[in-house]
Amino acid sequence: MNERTWKQPDNKSNASAASSKPGVNQARDVSTRTTVRIKYKHSLAIRWMHWINFPLLVVMIYSGLLIYWADSQYEGLNTHRVYRVGFGSWTLFRLFPKWFYNTLHLKFQLAKGLGYHFFFMWFFALNGVAYVLYTVFSGEWQELVPTRRSFREAIEVTLHDLGLSKHHPPQRKFNGAQQVAYSGVILMGAGSLLTGLAIYKPTQLHVLTTLLGGYEMARWFHFWLTMAYVGFFLVHVAQVIRAGWNNFRAMVIGYQILPGELGKDDKVPNEQNISAS
Repeated sequence: MNERTWKQPDNKSNASAASSKPGVNQARDVSTRTTVRIKYKHSLAIRWMHWINFPLLVVMIYSGLLIYWADSQYEGLNTHRVYRVGFGSWTLFRLFPKWFYNTLHLKFQLAKGLGYHFFFMWFFALNGVAYVLYTVFSGEWQELVPTRRSFREAIEVTLHDLGLSKHHPPQRKFNGAQQVAYSGVILMGAGSLLTGLAIYKPTQLHVLTTLLGGYEMARWFHFWLTMAYVGFFLVHVAQVIRAGWNNFRAMVIGYQILPGELGKDDKVPNEQNISAS
């Protein structure tokens, strides 16, 4: 356990400094005489919705696999064109061969898949709507929605992450790549909801189903949006591991620990020792 000192501003100069950097406090590691900043990054609502969405998405993908098996069990009789890569009658490869379902024991569970999918989809939708409404009314959308420079910045961040550029990403809450990716996921969620409803009630919502190009096309969109979710999830986990524990901790407790701005010999007024692991 390292002892650190918490800075609590109480005079005018400290108050003005604190107001210029909302959500940022400074602490000093007594053992090394260095200063760190403890910065508030993610609100409680954002953290709850983030972690609630993860198991919901897992259940939706799992139940979706159970549903899709029923339409792919007979290779020659019912070769659905959604879950394959090809063009026209030519198929390069199928995404879910028989060994995939046999290995994961996913066969013969259509009713179970439908039940899980139709039940948890409402929680998935409500969580997504709550997230969008929160970002709008809290003003966090201003940091999340891409700007004109975000797409160029996203390319620069990608090149840096691949080791092809030494230009460091900007130190903001969300850089350009994150803005594009996270906003894209929100749009994907809306697309999954609309295409899912078109598949769920194709007769009652025939206008929506028709606008999407019909039942089969709605299934096509719904399936490949799911594949995009899986791709985003894999990249997201890799980026979290690459960023390290500090970034992950911010999504758990809301705070991020950063290098401080005070020099080693600067004094911190009204010192109080706190323990940090």
